[in-house]
Amino acid sequence: MTKTISLLGSTGSIGRQTLQVARELGLSVAALTANRQVDLLEQQAREFHPALAVLYDRDAAQELRLRLSDTDIRVEAGPEGLLLAAQLPQADTVVTAVMGSVGLEPTLAAIRQKKRIALANKETLVCAGELVMAQAERCGADIVPVDSEHSAIFQSLQGCRDRNEVRRLLLTCSGGPFYGMSYDEVGKMTKEDALRHPNWTMGPKITVDCATLMNKGLEVIEAMRLYRLPLEQVSVVIHRQSIVHSLVEYRDGAVLAQLGTPDMRLPIRYAMTYPNRGENPAEPLDLLSCPPLTFAQPDRTAFPCLRLAEEAAAQGGTACAILNGANEEAVGLFLADRIGFHDIPDLVARARAEVDVVTSPTLEDILEADRLARESVLRKSK
Repeated sequence: MTKTISLLGSTGSIGRQTLQVARELGLSVAALTANRQVDLLEQQAREFHPALAVLYDRDAAQELRLRLSDTDIRVEAGPEGLLLAAQLPQADTVVTAVMGSVGLEPTLAAIRQKKRIALANKETLVCAGELVMAQAERCGADIVPVDSEHSAIFQSLQGCRDRNEVRRLLLTCSGGPFYGMSYDEVGKMTKEDALRHPNWTMGPKITVDCATLMNKGLEVIEAMRLYRLPLEQVSVVIHRQSIVHSLVEYRDGAVLAQLGTPDMRLPIRYAMTYPNRGENPAEPLDLLSCPPLTFAQPDRTAFPCLRLAEEAAAQGGTACAILNGANEEAVGLFLADRIGFHDIPDLVARARAEVDVVTSPTLEDILEADRLARESVLRKSK
């Protein structure tokens, strides 16, 4: 069980809920990092008194340094600060809750220190899953997923002696706020519409990804890497109620699922306590009051981002890094009201067509693919 964490991305939705779990479990916090949210990180630092606080933005870090000058908390900045937080010897677990590909190098650094990785940053495995999993195996570092779907699969695989026993993984998907709409109807939706997720409260980027179904596409790639299975053995089903968090179908026909309320503190808590389970103060799922559970096929015509992600997964190499970098940049433009909803998959598709794929990439190849994909989106959006 985890005793001390370094939390990368403490001011986001997952980060704040991780700190709530840390309070409940009595965990120590060695490091806290964020992008530029000085007020909230100062508040968190004064409560949890980490050895290190990091703000990625250097001006914000200087402001935090002044504010915390009455404490012995060390304040650092930039990517080097993230790397320090990921490698602190005091922490046995690194929670990677930063958003985007910025989480890749700190995760690799933590793996080299044989930390447990509580992985909430899906882009790490999307962009460089084969490199990350190979390094984790070499170093003997555990990777425990925090995403609700991957935690559900992780839990449903406990007791599986051999991956050959698995027929397929079934990732559940709420369908987002635009479920049931046609391609033309979806194209008329605004930023405000996209940010109204029916079941989960999350940050704006991931909420938009849920609206386009890119989030589910990224999770397909993540599942392939995390569980070492080909695309043919990873499926997506629409489950509007977000009660069944994902399922594993075995070759003998048995299907195991993990059910629970749509509360991210449940998978966060399991990642902290694994392989044990502790008492949880949250209200448990009441089967007698939950709605009927339904399942349906996703519409890849109305939501082409899912298809684009599956195509990148099939191609492999740097195709997934290109997909992810282009999507991050396009979603940022959408949130800034600079492009429309349908422009997101269009720009991703153009970047994938424009940037060459490296078949057996190094880390440098992956980072370069990410850079080129972002440049393509910015160039095409002007």
